[in-house]
Amino acid sequence: MKFREFLWSLLLIFFMIMYLISLFSVVIDLFRNHQMSGVVQAIWILFLIFIPLISLPVYVIVYGRGVATGQQDAVAQAQRKQAAYIKQVAGTSPAEQIAQAQQLRQSSVISQQEFDSIKVKALS
Repeated sequence: MKFREFLWSLLLIFFMIMYLISLFSVVIDLFRNHQMSGVVQAIWILFLIFIPLISLPVYVIVYGRGVATGQQDAVAQAQRKQAAYIKQVAGTSPAEQIAQAQQLRQSSVISQQEFDSIKVKALS
């Protein structure tokens, strides 16, 4: 194999990988887009399968800005869900625990001794 053939093969592989990444990104965007009807999504999928070299650039030109914003929205939503999960798992702060115990004490749900034990446990 000559050096020129190697470079040509490397270039072809690069463009093939770039094409596949673009194709998967468009397909993911198609399934993520809730504003587009299912029939239109199916037509785009068929175009991407049967005439990919034309339909992929057309989709990127027509919906390119939406692909980026859809990805950003998905990342932001995942971060919000993760933050909510961490907050739920981490529990409440000691000040919140004492405030909740104080409310229970004022409403006579718990005794002073129980309040003191909750306070000691929260502060430890």
